[in-house]
Amino acid sequence: MESSSKGLLTQVTQFWNLLDDLADSNPESYEKFIQQQLKEGKQLCAAPEPQLCLQTRILKPKEKILFINLCQWKRIPAPQSATHPVPLRVGRPEDMSETSDVYTVIDVAYHPDVLQAAEKDQVKKDQLIQMAMKCIEEKLQFTLSNSYHVTKFRIKGSVHRMKQNLMGIQTDSTDLREKMRKELTLEQIRSSTVSNSDQFPQLLLPKDEVSSKTRCLIEEISSTEIEVEMKRPAYELKIVADQNEKPLKIELKVELPGINSVSHCDLSVSEDDLLIEVCEYRLHLNLPESVDTEMTTAKFIKEKATLIVTMPLV
Repeated sequence: MESSSKGLLTQVTQFWNLLDDLADSNPESYEKFIQQQLKEGKQLCAAPEPQLCLQTRILKPKEKILFINLCQWKRIPAPQSATHPVPLRVGRPEDMSETSDVYTVIDVAYHPDVLQAAEKDQVKKDQLIQMAMKCIEEKLQFTLSNSYHVTKFRIKGSVHRMKQNLMGIQTDSTDLREKMRKELTLEQIRSSTVSNSDQFPQLLLPKDEVSSKTRCLIEEISSTEIEVEMKRPAYELKIVADQNEKPLKIELKVELPGINSVSHCDLSVSEDDLLIEVCEYRLHLNLPESVDTEMTTAKFIKEKATLIVTMPLV
């Protein structure tokens, strides 16, 4: 194991030396390469977004209403071709209630290109829906009703809850984060991410349900493959008042060391909360006052690597 780790470290060192040589001999190619890596890194850090919501029923083990949020997520790989598996990620089921009604919500994520192509083709959309339901049954040992309908709303529950569920920020990822904190060799880290590749279930819809031209496989992405350790950045939150001490706005300053562009930041603001996600940083705050989301502005001070968000009060 030690020799393998040294070999991997040698490869990394050689790679950096090649980059140094490329920067000296061909600055344009070096710049192009770095920009491509930054672009791919930004996609890796992107959060899932809701696309549409389905309503169906869980028949077994216990009958209950089920809402399935289909989400697009750049972190999910796109299928290599029409005959290759379609990767997806199934989140953990969550039970919720409204008054006396109790129901379950499950989030399912596809690559954005997959869902966007399905928007233009009802047959493909039906296939993706059936694939998601089939994968839920296989993974969670549920029996679902064959009937469903698309709701008028895009998501059941909050966007924040959906992001937490799919991105593995809940308590079920504690064991993984503890493992990541240990002193692992590079070889161990590489082995831990590759060893699960043969465990992805691949599902094929029955021939009578899918035409031969559009037949697709499904590939479930393990949460350990897309887990990212998120840090809580340092921040300062204050309410700015006028001369009569009437609150006017909320000002938030967030320190993001290592970030050099506001384009890398994913900022979501609602009337009562705020979420910032950028690479390894994540900050979710409940706001002390209701804010006007349409008038909210943000600016990034590159020299100080500080994001300033100004939120006028309602």
